[in-house]
Amino acid sequence: MGKSAQRKGMVITMAEKRMAYLAAIVYAFIIGLSFMFVKLTLAVATPLDTLAHRFTVAFFVATLFIIFSKKKVKIGWHDVTQIAPLATLYPILFFGFQIFGLARTTSSEAGIIQSTVPIFTLLLAVSILKEKAGRGQLISVFLSVSGVIFLLTMSGVESETANIIGSVLIIISAFTNALYNVLARKLTQRYSLLTLTYIMTLFGFVAFNSLAIGSRVIEGTVGEFFQPFLHWQFVLAILYLGILSSLVTSFLANFVLSKIEAAKMSVFSNVATLITILAGVLFLQEAFHFYHVIGGIMIITGVVGTNFMGARSKTKGRVG
Repeated sequence: MGKSAQRKGMVITMAEKRMAYLAAIVYAFIIGLSFMFVKLTLAVATPLDTLAHRFTVAFFVATLFIIFSKKKVKIGWHDVTQIAPLATLYPILFFGFQIFGLARTTSSEAGIIQSTVPIFTLLLAVSILKEKAGRGQLISVFLSVSGVIFLLTMSGVESETANIIGSVLIIISAFTNALYNVLARKLTQRYSLLTLTYIMTLFGFVAFNSLAIGSRVIEGTVGEFFQPFLHWQFVLAILYLGILSSLVTSFLANFVLSKIEAAKMSVFSNVATLITILAGVLFLQEAFHFYHVIGGIMIITGVVGTNFMGARSKTKGRVG
């Protein structure tokens, strides 16, 4: 086939693959910095308010893009029911667990734990897609899981219980991201990237605004909903999170998953992890302990080993 690959009746050229990997790198950089911006918003806003404002910005910008680009998004109720489970995973559950986790732990530690996405992706691919995992992959999975357990244990020893809860929430967020990576592959072949991204953003907008406003109505504090916008740091952070980290990353993720396998896409979370750690230490002056280094090395080594062993076994299979 030369410089092209056949996948489910669709030809993916080398140029498209290069674009996909470039998009994955950009995606990783945006996600890596997003943890820092989330921490900035949480200094003046509640987690639910942050999510509501974040997806309001994302949905507003997405709507403007569709209006001025004159590209129509046609979708029926059947399509909504097909996309709803995916949108529930991402952005609703993914960002929901992530922000409540970040409210209880550091962005550096959250970034390290978030790098377990490829591990969860492999396990889900084995259980859902019935893919086979080699011995080397299983050893690598064990190493990464051990790294997460080590981080959780050390966090409990050197800090309060809230940090453990935050870490667990980040783990759940990583799991929902992995499940999204596995399930999104089929939908990216059936729907346009613009349609998929717009509908997912709409789900986030409706869900988070409903929860945030509803909770404030119950508390009788609706008047405080827009107060965070009085802080310029919050405005800059929410624009970054709404436009780049919500809207653009959704489009990039759907684009990449339409061109390459979910496991390959998830590897780029390692790049995001390194960026998150650097941003947390350099800009937020977060403490970075020895156990973060040890746990991070264990997790990332396991992730790289999982994907390397997977690629190696596929190569042997083709040769044989």
